[in-house]
Amino acid sequence: MTELVSLTFRKDEKLCSQKLMGDLFLSGNSFLSYPLRIVWKVIEVLPTESPAQAGFSVSKKLFKHSVDRNRLKRMIRESYRLNKSTLYESLKPTNTKLALMFIYIGKEHLPYSKIQPAVSKAIGKIAAQLPGDTIQVS
Repeated sequence: MTELVSLTFRKDEKLCSQKLMGDLFLSGNSFLSYPLRIVWKVIEVLPTESPAQAGFSVSKKLFKHSVDRNRLKRMIRESYRLNKSTLYESLKPTNTKLALMFIYIGKEHLPYSKIQPAVSKAIGKIAAQLPGDTIQVS
């Protein structure tokens, strides 16, 4: 029987380490899933028990008002929270740890109905590209 992944987004699942973020941007893999750019990297040791840590970013240059940035980040976080079980199930067999960052690159406000499929597609693509999997998505 498989263990169910909690549909919460706890503190230990948030990418907070500046050192880890710097390493992620220097040597991580990235791809686009419009309106998002996803940067991810397999990490040897995460400071938490969680199999993955995620961060979310919206450009201050494109969205001047914090309420706009916060709303977009909230929608991306919610999509990740609901779809992370796919990612966790693919990480569990190999005991792989992952750091990822979702960066909103769209220039306009998009509704949740456009953001949710992008996050879902991105998680599926990462799960397919993990070491140990034979399926490669391009």
